[in-house]
Order: sequence, then C-alpha cells, then structure tokens
Amino acid sequence: MTPPNGQATLFRVENLTKIFRSGTSDLVVLEGLSFQVERGERLALVGESGAGKSTLLHLLGGLDRPTSGTIYYKSKDLSGLGDPELADFRNQEIGFVWQIHYLLPEFTALENVMMPLLIRGKSHTEAASASRARLEEVGLGARAGHRAGELSGGEQQRVVLARALVGNPSVLLADEPTGNLDFRTGEMIFDLLSSLHRSHQLTSILVTHNLSFAARCDRVLRLEGGNLVSGLPDTMHPDTGKEYL
Repeated sequence: MTPPNGQATLFRVENLTKIFRSGTSDLVVLEGLSFQVERGERLALVGESGAGKSTLLHLLGGLDRPTSGTIYYKSKDLSGLGDPELADFRNQEIGFVWQIHYLLPEFTALENVMMPLLIRGKSHTEAASASRARLEEVGLGARAGHRAGELSGGEQQRVVLARALVGNPSVLLADEPTGNLDFRTGEMIFDLLSSLHRSHQLTSILVTHNLSFAARCDRVLRLEGGNLVSGLPDTMHPDTGKEYL
C-alpha cells in the first residue's frame, strides 16, 4: 500500500475481528481485517448492506471495541484505552457525520454545534464563537438561531458538518452522509465534504453506497462478507476504472 504524497500512517489495523452474539450463535461481521489509513487520505468504504461498513467505522472511531485484533491510531493502541480515555479520543480527534443527523430538536443550530466544545469544558462564549465560525463556513451563519425542525434536510446535514468540525478534529468519519438526501443536495454535501477535507487538512473515511462519490475519493476499500475483497473484475468502476480496494 503506497501512502499518498508520502504521508505517515494515521490508522493501522491488524487482524481485526468483530463478532456479535445473535441468539445462541455468533455473527461474524468482520474477520481478520488488516489495512492502513494514511494521514490526509480520503478513503471510501463500500459494500452491500450488512457487510460491516458501519461496524468498521464505529471501531475506528472508538464507539465500539473489537472482539480481537488491534487498531492503532498513530502509535496508540485504542483497545488499551479505558472508557474515559476513549471518550477523550473521540471528542478531541474524531468528527462524526451520520446519515441520521441526531440534532437535538429543542436546541438551535448554534447550540447543537456548541455541544462538543461544552462537553470539552470550553466556556459558553468560546463555544459560541467557534460554532458561529463553523456555521458560517458551511453557509448557515444566517440560520444559527433556527431550531433543527425549521431547517431543510440539506441544512440539517450542514449543521452536522459544522458540529463535527467545531473541535478541530484530525479525522472525519462519515456514515452515508448523503443517504437521506436528494441527488442535487447530496452532490452539494459531498462537494462541501471535499472542500472541508482540504481546508481543515483532515483524514476522511466515508461509508457510501454511491459509487460515483466513492470513485472521487483517494482510495476505496470494499467489504464483502466481513472481509476485504480485491482483484475481481466486477469491483471496477465502469467510468473511472478505479478498483474498490
């Protein structure tokens, strides 16, 4: 695997396995995955529903723990962190964007964006100032005082982007960020993600069913049956010829 632009490895995954208990049997979702994600890379995760894409994203973001195997972030073994340390890792290093926006409906756009900084212990003034700047960056400065239910789907997702970036994370993890949006709005959100990736010097990992979006990333990993698959003719994008691993 060749690092883009000679940059250093940010994530190193070794023999990663995740098993869920389903009734009296075990459901193997991920089995023996090993790969790297380079600093500054924009990586797409593709595969059929149930292939383990979201599970892998949760593991990388410290939202869940593997059954076995190791995830290194820089030189840090995430599996060796206690719950408080893992919470700090998520708050300081990771920005999350989900298909469902999870905005708090009783709060304004500004108040929703402020939440990660308030959790971090920032003052209300500091959190509000930084959050206004991020809302301006995603084109929603004029909507800062509107509640989530007063915003369109695309506007809500832009609030989510502002919230994900307000703490200046190193990594952006996005799980089907355009999945609930119409084609035109989805294109706008993807273009905004690309712009923010560059301007914030992020490492971005994107789960998507949209192969056109995936092909515009630096690299694509394809999950099938809990494994990484490569070298098959049907993994080639018909327009770009980019292989899905």
